Amino acid sequence: MFNKLKAQLKASPKTCVLPEGVDYRILSAAERLTKEGLMGVILVGNVDDVKAAAAKDGYDISGAQIIDPETYEGMDAMVEKMVELRKGKMSAEDCRKNLMSSNYFGTMLVKMGLADCLLGGATYSTADTIRPALQLIKTKPGSTIVSSCFILARDGKDGQQELLAMGDCAVNIHPTEDNMIEIAQETAAMAVNFGIDPKIAFLSFSTKGSAKDDEVTKMANAAARAKEIIPYPCDGEMQFDAAVNPEVGQRKFPGSPVAGNANTFIFPDVTSGNIGYKIAARLGGFEAYGPILLGLNAPINDLSRGCNAEEVYKMAIITAAIA
Repeated sequence: MFNKLKAQLKASPKTCVLPEGVDYRILSAAERLTKEGLMGVILVGNVDDVKAAAAKDGYDISGAQIIDPETYEGMDAMVEKMVELRKGKMSAEDCRKNLMSSNYFGTMLVKMGLADCLLGGATYSTADTIRPALQLIKTKPGSTIVSSCFILARDGKDGQQELLAMGDCAVNIHPTEDNMIEIAQETAAMAVNFGIDPKIAFLSFSTKGSAKDDEVTKMANAAARAKEIIPYPCDGEMQFDAAVNPEVGQRKFPGSPVAGNANTFIFPDVTSGNIGYKIAARLGGFEAYGPILLGLNAPINDLSRGCNAEEVYKMAIITAAIA
């Protein structure tokens, strides 16, 4: 997967903002990304502090650009643009104050076309990554929510890499029926970017009406409506075993084009989604990449605060590749 993405980036270079410029994991990834010629990197932070942190741990970040919000020459224009975007919700003084925070500043670099994408969250919470994106980048036409998906990868027995997509595992706590359809659309579209031919299962603790509950009805209705909208096979509601095991799938959901063959999984809520992808990663031997944020006008992605440098490197590649 990553060889393909790297080739794509070398053919069409992008610039990625890494707003947590003094973090050693960010510095390690920045060194690799720039030395390999995969993308331009902008590190946000005090120039002396960033250079000192890099020197302390022996990272060569000479190929990256460092921008300090405190001394940024284009700050007045950035403040003016942010005031316009916030439409009376923030004064110029409020905007200038927020732009001293690297998450807001980095997001505005993307909004103003000075970078293609942003990857944050090594020290910020998910909310602190999403909030500036919602306020400044905003949702793309046709999207009403920001959601997320994970791409999971592992080497198969036949030597081919097995790839799956799972959504929403990080953002929407109690998605509605309408939300479920949008999450499925966005997750499938992202899956295609990674070479997955989506077969979408709307998951539940019930298969084809075997149990009765409002959450079951939500997933069944969402699946039925999705079939009319999404140009990939969709079905549900179904249990996970019916989604992935051909024998079980055809016994529980006979005739379904998805049952037993699903590779794109839509969870009924963030609790089940978050648990599900982590089970796949910890017990199933999959590498999990994400959360990849969906529905925004530009790629803004989030890291786990428990991430390592390798994860930053790989998520930067994914983020730039979808820019």
